[in-house]
Amino acid sequence: MKTIQELEAKLADPSDQLVNEIAGLDGDIMLLGVGGKMGPSLARLALNAIRQAGVDKLVYGVSRFSDVGLKQELEADGVQTISADLLDDESLKQLPEVKNIVYMAGTKFGTTGNEHFTWAMNSYLPGRVAEKFRNSRIVVFSTGNVYPLTPVYAGGATELTAPGANGEYGMSCLGRERIFEYFSRKYEIPMVIYRLNYAIDLRYGVLLEMAKSVRDGRAIDVSMGHANVIWQGDANEVALRALLRCNTPPEVFNVSGPETISLRWVAHEFGLRLGKEPVIVGEEAPTALLSNCGKAHQAFGYPRVSLRQMIDWIAEWVAADGATWNKPTHFQERDGKY
Repeated sequence: MKTIQELEAKLADPSDQLVNEIAGLDGDIMLLGVGGKMGPSLARLALNAIRQAGVDKLVYGVSRFSDVGLKQELEADGVQTISADLLDDESLKQLPEVKNIVYMAGTKFGTTGNEHFTWAMNSYLPGRVAEKFRNSRIVVFSTGNVYPLTPVYAGGATELTAPGANGEYGMSCLGRERIFEYFSRKYEIPMVIYRLNYAIDLRYGVLLEMAKSVRDGRAIDVSMGHANVIWQGDANEVALRALLRCNTPPEVFNVSGPETISLRWVAHEFGLRLGKEPVIVGEEAPTALLSNCGKAHQAFGYPRVSLRQMIDWIAEWVAADGATWNKPTHFQERDGKY
């Protein structure tokens, strides 16, 4: 992939399984928080799956749309965009009733010093949304940050691992899950809790940050020495296919790739591709933020894009100085402060 257009096309290319499942899904789809990193490509993926399935569905995208250009791009693609501040009750009430909701709204970075807003977005707003869409099915984006750090040798937290959120961001995301679960049980709203950890494309993510550090000769601290990643297109596929697996109480899926990745190994892989010797500092801690995603892989299959393919693509992108977003993951954080 050499261009943004090629990247966007790859991210929005649906699998046969997604096309088949979209064909059997009743109702339109609404993405709440479509303006984030994953939302635009998820909307385009849904549209392409609908078109290939030959069914008649609308895809709504709701956001504040501070980037007017994004709103225009999505409309040109066929998304029914709605500008709304979800924290404003009147704006929320005016949203159309839609059968299928993918809830992507939330905040992470800037939590420290702005904790009140983080809790409002991540824990208060879910209750308002659940009240509004009590007659829908809802896929709720969450995060592996609700789990404690786990021993690297243990294979990652499973959906049965007791939450142990580290820091206010993780705790507020656990609050999001608990509030949605409350309303799922109260109104029998079918839901999936979708715990993601970490999605990447060529413009952002753990692997991009590693590759740029290797290219630029910056020191790479491997104290948080291991991680899970998944190609954003594969993560979006799971979000849409999860609409057909909603239940009450909510079904929970950890979503990421199958590997417990050594970041020291990743740095050396990028070094080989970029012709640079990585500068490694620190020693790997015995624990890391890791998720075991075996349940999701059983339900949805393994990701289509492999880890080595992601490394190859990102190395080529970085070597060509491709466009990137200034949206660091802060995957190195061990104290939960964002």
